[in-house]
This record gives sequence, C-alpha cells and structure tokens, in this order.
Amino acid sequence: MKILAVSDEMIDRLYHPAVKSNYPDVRMIVGCGDLPYNYLEFLVTVFNVPLYYVPGNHDPEFLRSENSRAEGGLNLDGRVIKDKGIVIAGLGGSIRYRPVGPNQYTQSEMYMRVIKLLPRILLKTRGKKLDLLITHSPPFGIHDDTDPTHVGLRALNFLIKAARPRYMLHGHTIFYKNNVGSHISIFEQTQIININPFRILDINPDKIEIKH
Repeated sequence: MKILAVSDEMIDRLYHPAVKSNYPDVRMIVGCGDLPYNYLEFLVTVFNVPLYYVPGNHDPEFLRSENSRAEGGLNLDGRVIKDKGIVIAGLGGSIRYRPVGPNQYTQSEMYMRVIKLLPRILLKTRGKKLDLLITHSPPFGIHDDTDPTHVGLRALNFLIKAARPRYMLHGHTIFYKNNVGSHISIFEQTQIININPFRILDINPDKIEIKH
C-alpha cells in the first residue's frame, strides 16, 4: 500500500491537478504537521483516500471547528486507529519555545501525553508492535537540531521503547542540516523517517519501501 506522507512545506507538483496521475497508486495520505489545511483538503479530494494527520507547532489549536481541522481527514493527535491492516498512532506538537502557543509542550508535558496514549496503543496492538507512529517532532537526539525550536522530544524516545513501532514518520526539521547522511535512522529497531517535505512510502504489515 502506497502512502503519501507530507509535512511543513507545500510542494507545487503535489498541489496540482495532475498529482493523482503522477502518483496513481497512493492509497493513504499522512500529514506530519505545519501545512495549510486547504493543502491537505486538496490532496484528500484529488486522491479520494483516507487522510490521517497530526498538528504541528504552526497549526491552530484543534477545537473541532472548521478552521482548526482538515475537512475529509482525521486528526490523529493522541489517537490510535487500524486501517488497511496497519495500526497507526499519532502525537502532534513540538517542544515549547514560547510562553504560549498551540501544539507546544515542555518535555514533562509531552511525557504526560505519551502516558495517556500508550494504553490505547497497547490495547489496539494486543502486545504486538505498533505498525506506524506519526508525529510532528522528531525524538530527542534523532533528526533534531540544537536551537530551542527544533530540539527533539524525549518522551518520543520513551514511546518508541514502550510501543516498539516498526516505523515512525515525522516532520518539523530539515534532515540535511544536522544529519547529512540520511533522512532515515534506526532507534530501538524502529525505522525513523524524516518525511519533510514529502515522501512516497510503500508499506505493508511486513516491510516499508521508500519511493521518494
């Protein structure tokens, strides 16, 4: 099953009527945050496939109102779902770098969010590995940066150890700034993929292949 994963930056060749003919086999769209909701809505309308996304630090607070959610998609922040045979969990937001602001959390606040999410993951996976974890921020020390805005979240490292996701997709940072070698890293047997600004992934319950 091919997944179109997007984050942080609108791409002209995706925001185009011909996008479906260029990527005809996409069966799911994943958003890792910091994208205009009309961009996500365009993609889900053109492809007519499920859209699952989490908010980034530049997205509005989710209030279930039209201007704070992407129509036609599901905000997966703090939720776990099973679709097309894979179990997917989501956790949005970034490190808090301003006194106030939506979708920003201290390290301690994100630990509390992880503790709330983890039982839902364990219930849905029934002791097996989580298939896919979608976040906006990277984990601490993996694909993150040293500036206050882009430091990774330590709670995500804990979540990876506890939930054992096979794959984690995130945005928020540009991989080639501090990670010249690759946008893919392995941590605790989890393949962590920085999808900023987009990737085409071929995923099934046994393996994942990156097409872009």
